[in-house]
Amino acid sequence: MANEQERQFRTLISCSQLANALAATDDSDTSNLRIVDCRFDLGDTEAGRRAYIHSHIPGAAYAHLDEDMSGPILPGRTGRHPLPDPHEFALTLARLGISNNAQVALYDASGGSMASRMWWMLRWVGHEAAAVLDGGWDAWTAAGLPTRSGVESSQPGSFSASPRPELVVDAAEMLAKTASGGALVIDARAADRFRGENETHDPIGGHIPGASNLPHTGNLHDGLFRDPAELAARFSELMGNRPPSEVIFYCGSGVSACHNALALKHAGIGEARLYPGSWSDWITDPARPTSQG
Repeated sequence: MANEQERQFRTLISCSQLANALAATDDSDTSNLRIVDCRFDLGDTEAGRRAYIHSHIPGAAYAHLDEDMSGPILPGRTGRHPLPDPHEFALTLARLGISNNAQVALYDASGGSMASRMWWMLRWVGHEAAAVLDGGWDAWTAAGLPTRSGVESSQPGSFSASPRPELVVDAAEMLAKTASGGALVIDARAADRFRGENETHDPIGGHIPGASNLPHTGNLHDGLFRDPAELAARFSELMGNRPPSEVIFYCGSGVSACHNALALKHAGIGEARLYPGSWSDWITDPARPTSQG
């Protein structure tokens, strides 16, 4: 890849940057630039795949939240979107045509929430050259940029995972951290779900005691991510002097929390930790405390 394509994008990539990179890519060899369509609807789990087949960014593969970005659900023991085994996930990435040397661009049609889950998972297995398309599918089509229909075929990649377990918090550590006050816990869900007033996905409403609420939608303005200075101010108001290593993000099932992780990284503050099981995992054990209001 030449010029801008040689630059690694590690948080966000704009439509013009992706279009330029795509134009400079040989259509017969897209191994150095892999685009992944992450569109998904929790209420209609096949809607994203249908949308991809109907129209997508040229060269894009499709990744399904339940099938490609989640491990097996164990009733009463996991949340709604548990992490897969990292080495199994590496096989998924290879099937999507992703190799360790690839620049990956990710997009969705939901403000980046699904794409940021894939972004975080790539970092979790040691791949930093991954970026979310700022504005996503809506911005791409609004700009009149090329699209293609059908299912793309591509050569399988070769991906070797280098797992980063330090990015992950499980329920036991979360319980210990909240009891001791040893971490700033931030819930990415909407304020009403945080308060337990309008729980639409899980059988119990509320939040983890001691958590602060910072809805991930506040990272956006007019469908685009706020600039790094604005994002830094947003997080610093809660974090104070805490280092990012003492911040834990969660949400309902470990998806929209990744949006906050992406925003924190784009702000230049660093990497926080993620509780992937999130609220849907937390409530599987009735002994764990919950708060409402």
